[in-house]
Amino acid sequence: MHDFAKRLPEIIDNLGDKDLLLITADHGNDPTYAGTDHTREYVPLLAYSKAIKGSGELPVGHYADISATIAENFGVEKAMIGESFLDK
Repeated sequence: MHDFAKRLPEIIDNLGDKDLLLITADHGNDPTYAGTDHTREYVPLLAYSKAIKGSGELPVGHYADISATIAENFGVEKAMIGESFLDK
């Protein structure tokens, strides 16, 4: 197990009431694609906050949705693109 995974309980215990923990992966590359350009693969996203009630699946979205969610969580202006999933 990676050191980060072992420390996840410690990280969660130290989060404040308004903190937001987002864990995701880099974009994927389709192994059947011949070039080196990025392809549009799905990547995992884990979102946690003490303020979040409930659990479930998030709608399929874009990386810009992560920044929009962070902006909403901390009450700052978001970029022109992306939709927050904080209320999901």
